[in-house]
Amino acid sequence: MHRLFPCLAAALILVGAPASAETSQDEQFWLNLTSMGSIKDDLVYFAEIQPRVGDGVSRIDQALFRGAIGWKFSPSVTFYQGFAHIAAPVEGGKDVNEERSFQQLNWTLGKPWAGELSSRTRLEQRWRSDGNDMGWRLREMLRYEKPLEPNSDALNALVYAEGFVALNDTDWGARDGFDQLRSFIGAEVGLPGASTLEVGYLNQIINQRGGNTRVNHVASVTLFFRH
Repeated sequence: MHRLFPCLAAALILVGAPASAETSQDEQFWLNLTSMGSIKDDLVYFAEIQPRVGDGVSRIDQALFRGAIGWKFSPSVTFYQGFAHIAAPVEGGKDVNEERSFQQLNWTLGKPWAGELSSRTRLEQRWRSDGNDMGWRLREMLRYEKPLEPNSDALNALVYAEGFVALNDTDWGARDGFDQLRSFIGAEVGLPGASTLEVGYLNQIINQRGGNTRVNHVASVTLFFRH
């Protein structure tokens, strides 16, 4: 949990930054379709498609395609190696494409207050079409869900926070230090089988070039198909 504290502190510093730093805001809609399950025994996978509609929910801002293969070391610990492709359309210009390799550790930390607390740590190696450098970025998510009905997973309250820290500077704009913070509040709905639907509000604070801040207000819908 200590990994997230520097990111939260950095976000608070940004909020209290001088007026010379500009803040822009946008309303967005993110849809995430994820398939996940076992390949054989403890060998597992996930694959996701995620269109993000921005600019006042008027156009595709990003399209993300991500997949990974992992090994389940125990019921509470899974390690993944994955790859992602991100396409960002640019109006009147050439699209910006990003390729990522990543390593991910999923860890169920425990069941406090009759809910479930989990961690997702992801280390990314990033390449973009508008530069030559490789960027390193660390992401840490803490997630908590709690059933709203006794002895039932049909409907859970869900909150999570994910901090992003860039580990180096790049010629395409990444700057060492706080990158962004995502905070989510919503609900997880159980579907037939082990599949689930997550719906809610996501707030995204991004540290941009020149010390400016971008805040995205996101209606988020995630559908997990579990096999």
